Amino acid sequence: MTITVAGEPLIAYLLASLRIVAWLAVVPPFSTRAVPAGAKVILSLGLALAVVPAMADSAVPTGTFDLIGAALTQVFLGASMGFVTYLLFAAIQAAGDLVDVFGGFSLAAAFDPLAFNMNTVFGKFHNMLATMLLFASGAHLLVIGGMLKTFEDLPIGGEVEIGGMSDVVTTAFGLFFTTAVQIALPLVGVLFVADIGLALLTRVAPQLNAIGVMFPAKIGLTLMLVGLSFPVLPEAVSRLVDTVGAAYQAMAGGS
Repeated sequence: MTITVAGEPLIAYLLASLRIVAWLAVVPPFSTRAVPAGAKVILSLGLALAVVPAMADSAVPTGTFDLIGAALTQVFLGASMGFVTYLLFAAIQAAGDLVDVFGGFSLAAAFDPLAFNMNTVFGKFHNMLATMLLFASGAHLLVIGGMLKTFEDLPIGGEVEIGGMSDVVTTAFGLFFTTAVQIALPLVGVLFVADIGLALLTRVAPQLNAIGVMFPAKIGLTLMLVGLSFPVLPEAVSRLVDTVGAAYQAMAGGS
């Protein structure tokens, strides 16, 4: 029994899997050590099957140097799209980090073996909560679908507009800071006012030992405020998913 596979469709399929596996290596939560590298490769090969019909008319390079250049281009595209996704969703964790700083929980930072960095209490908690909301709402399918749709706007062998991609990355940086501040600003404002009130208390009645009251009061106030901020996160995740889809379309040059 002999199985014959056409060369160009197979090359297009492998190039598409390169873009997807580079995306999975950067995009959260697949970029963590919780997802083995073998699982990422198998998942990329499976997702590449879904875009094979869209690559039927693609101009697949067959020369050695053209093939190497196309492979590097697909890796660059996947990593760039994954980085934009990571940057936007990292805004929720950054908001938790701001709460930790003003709430005094940044002193309890610990090493995260999955991400290989130091994470604070509410920063990690907001990150896990955003990931849970992403999968519970089915928004992860929209993110994956938006990435696969880029093969229609920017097929294998298409020209990449570096200027447009740099504009998207710059905009993503701005949205990262804006979203983090918007989520954390009400909590940070209340904690700042609480600090001012406790500072005035030490000046008015120093015999009350306000320093000993300050830390338990701020801990209780921070926990209460974080609980009140939970209803805001689903809407924030939904808007970030829409922004990620628009970023993919802009990076691929779609209309």
